[in-house]
Amino acid sequence: MVTNCNFPDTGNMEILHQYATPEQRERWLRPLFDGDIRSCFALTEPEVASSDPTGIKTTAVRDGHDWIINGHKWFISNAVGAQLCIVMARTDPEAEPHLRGTMFLVPMDATGLEIVRRVPIFGHAGGPGHAELRFHDVRVGGDAVLAQPGAGFLLAQDRLGPGRIHHCMRSVGWAERAQEYAVDRAGTRPHRDGVLAQSQLVREMLARNRIDIDAARLLVLRAAHAIDTAGKHHAYREISIAKVHAARTTQKVVDRAIQIYGALGLSDDVPLTRFWTMSRALRIGDGADEVHLMTVAKHELRRRGYDRAR
Repeated sequence: MVTNCNFPDTGNMEILHQYATPEQRERWLRPLFDGDIRSCFALTEPEVASSDPTGIKTTAVRDGHDWIINGHKWFISNAVGAQLCIVMARTDPEAEPHLRGTMFLVPMDATGLEIVRRVPIFGHAGGPGHAELRFHDVRVGGDAVLAQPGAGFLLAQDRLGPGRIHHCMRSVGWAERAQEYAVDRAGTRPHRDGVLAQSQLVREMLARNRIDIDAARLLVLRAAHAIDTAGKHHAYREISIAKVHAARTTQKVVDRAIQIYGALGLSDDVPLTRFWTMSRALRIGDGADEVHLMTVAKHELRRRGYDRAR
């Protein structure tokens, strides 16, 4: 957040840069770039499986030149304190599934937009939160549409691909920081006649952490390279591999660090539990592990010519 590369601001800035009108950029993108405001992204809903955005229930109905939004969202990261909410709503229920949704740029102080609560995550509900939102006849103008009506699914895919890489980068950072904590603890914590680092078991945990972190970092770099050279639409295999591996790796690395710390590692006096919580959440956020594993498997089958394998 301090360096203005926090989620979901990074992903929101990317799609605003790519799709917003000059007026929308001036109103929303410039302040986001400058770090003067924050934003959130409202896609996930409690009533449907939001890993498939085509099934969302939130609606936006035309009323003259305006749109009226009604719906229910949750796990909306950083909604508390944000000024902009990019909302996915269903605008044409009769269209093809991938053409039913539209994204809207909604001010957080819009009449009818209610922050119900911060959804507690493993007992924590502080900070900008992962909020539950309700939209009660929220009225926005036609100039609030991002790109065009029906383009919501395309925008969501454009946003989520690079956004997953951002999450992978953060995951590697959390893992690296957890390793620093583990090494410092092992090197200074008294144990029998020496310190924890003299234990072969502890040294093995530190070594496994280093191997796992470096492997994750290389997979993330490969995915970023694929985006740079082939484009984000042709890098989904590499993105999915990195996304699954980085989140799972960070969980393992942090878990070992907690084990080395002992009881202190379970407390909030050190940030390890926070790292673990965030990495565990990323195994669901921006596409559950299982969704990405299916993507990787599909590419593997296609590589060998089994395009229609059941």
